[in-house]
Amino acid sequence: MTRIEMAGLGLRARLLLGRIGPVGIVSVVLLLACAGALAWLAQATNLLERRQQLAERMAVLPKPASKAAPAPANDNMVLFYRSLGERRHAGEQVRTLFALASKAGLVLSKGEYREVFDPNARVWSYQVALPVKGSYSAIWDFALQSLQAIPFASLDDIGFHRDAVGDPTVEARLRFTLYLGEPAEGEGR
Repeated sequence: MTRIEMAGLGLRARLLLGRIGPVGIVSVVLLLACAGALAWLAQATNLLERRQQLAERMAVLPKPASKAAPAPANDNMVLFYRSLGERRHAGEQVRTLFALASKAGLVLSKGEYREVFDPNARVWSYQVALPVKGSYSAIWDFALQSLQAIPFASLDDIGFHRDAVGDPTVEARLRFTLYLGEPAEGEGR
C-alpha cells in the first residue's frame, strides 16, 4: 500500500467514527469483546467435553493393581528378626548339614565352627566350614539342599580341588553362615 492509500484509509476510519459517535464506538467494542468471550467459552467447553470423554473411557478400563504400601521400617525389622534361626538350636542345624552330606553320599571330614555376635544388628552368625569329598554334582546338590533346609543360612564360599583331571572324586571346602537370634522373652517357638 502506498502512503496516499494509507492516508485515505485513515481518513475514512475517522469519518466513520465521527458518524457513529461515542455510543456506537462503545457498542462496537462491546460487540468485539462478546465475540472474543464466546470464542473462548466455546474452546473451554470443547476442552471440558474431551476431558469428560477421556474420564469415561478411563472408567471403563480395568483398574491397575494397587501396589501395597511398603511396610514401615519397624515392621521390616520384626520380620527380619523372626526369620533368623535360634541360637540355642545351632547344634541341630550343624547336625542337619552332616545328615544332608551323608544323604548326598559325601565324605565329610571334621568341620570348623566359629560363633560371632554383631552388637549393632543384635545377630549371631555361626560360621561352619566343611571339607567334603565326593562327585562334583553331589557337592552342589548338598549345597542347594542345605540352603533349602536351613533358610537362615548362606553359602559364603565354595572351593574345589581335584588331584588329577580324570579323577571322579572332588575335594571341596564349603563355608556356610547361619544367622541366629535369641528368642524374644516369653517366646518359646
